[in-house]
Amino acid sequence: MLGQWLDWSLDGQFPAASKGVFASGTYHLHAPGILELSPHTSSQDAHACIFSAAIHGNETAPVELVGEWLSALEAGAVTLGVPVLVILGNLPALKAQQRFLTTNLNRLFSRELTAEGKEPDRARELMAAVDSFYARHSALPKLHYDLHTAIRDSRYPRFVVEPFAESTTDATQWQWLAAAGMQAVLHQHQHSWTFSHYSKHYHAAQAFTFELGRVAPFGQNDMASLKPMLALLTALSTGQHPESQPASHMLFFQVHHELIRQTDAFQLCFAEDTANFSQFEPGSLLAQDGEAGDFWVGDTPLYVVFPNANVEVGARAALLVAPIT
Repeated sequence: MLGQWLDWSLDGQFPAASKGVFASGTYHLHAPGILELSPHTSSQDAHACIFSAAIHGNETAPVELVGEWLSALEAGAVTLGVPVLVILGNLPALKAQQRFLTTNLNRLFSRELTAEGKEPDRARELMAAVDSFYARHSALPKLHYDLHTAIRDSRYPRFVVEPFAESTTDATQWQWLAAAGMQAVLHQHQHSWTFSHYSKHYHAAQAFTFELGRVAPFGQNDMASLKPMLALLTALSTGQHPESQPASHMLFFQVHHELIRQTDAFQLCFAEDTANFSQFEPGSLLAQDGEAGDFWVGDTPLYVVFPNANVEVGARAALLVAPIT
């Protein structure tokens, strides 16, 4: 069943029984794209783990990664030792192979959300699922890995975004992420209502957004480069200590500024195919907007991450970051 869950989710064909048993645990299909796994025997080092993918529907590598891990569980090659909530976020967009249908789901994870529509409704459903899961496992440390791929090339193809929140990140997380092949870390400077931010802000979970290469259709992803990430998910799901490497193996960046598209006249002043973490020297013109005016790089070089001039008005068009120790 676990190996078929993705196909059933996309086809809208769900089993008559929402619960069942596999080699090392039980499964419970709470709703389309929301699957909870419970171990027969819990590890002493268990976390309450959430692994999510397809918050953007065109990001398929994380879905294949989760599918490979689920197949190993079902085959008995991996022994479940912790509770895990597995989420496929935007199923209609995933089926259509589009980033989203009407609005960006990964900007909607706030308890103050009032917008209506399919993606806002899905955000509310996913927030409720997270709340319920963490409530059921309140005695365990909480963890949420939200898995993505970027829409463009990157000088560091595998990087992780640490959401802004009052809670701190455990030092061991950086060691695990270094061993999982992450090349860079980006610290957010303010609240940004992403899915991983929701778990960190409201539940004090160890939570991150992972960028695992570039967007590609199913079957065309470089899964070999994600083997260390698969090893991390596997270790966490069994309750074992993941492999560690020094955090110094990664580069760390801090957000200095967000470019926001204020009007329809907004434009970025560099090539559309500019890679993530491209550097711009002082005096570079990066953006023009009919309301916000021009943005020039000041005295310190800045690196651009997630540039996208075609976002909705009022949305973020790029992050400008700088390296930190």
